[in-house]
Amino acid sequence: MTAYQWFIVGMGIGVVFIGLISIVLLCKIISALCSIGDNKNKKVSDTEKKIANTATTVNTVQMPIENRQEIIAAVSAAVAEELGTDISAIRILSFKKI
Repeated sequence: MTAYQWFIVGMGIGVVFIGLISIVLLCKIISALCSIGDNKNKKVSDTEKKIANTATTVNTVQMPIENRQEIIAAVSAAVAEELGTDISAIRILSFKKI
């Protein structure tokens, strides 16, 4: 091989590796920018979790469910429709207010 051919091979390999390195750097920069946005959303979700936790601790007193039989019938009908079965085939073992 002549010097010219080695130069062409070296330039080809160099361009490929420089291109790959630039793609990796670009991905890292975009990932860093996206994680900044995620941290802001994470702080909001942590605050929402604290609010939800205090709300659940406030509502620890068990209140009776009004119209319990009607609610169970409606849930049974919705589940039967979704599963494509007869409503008589559904047995609800437990039902509590969340």
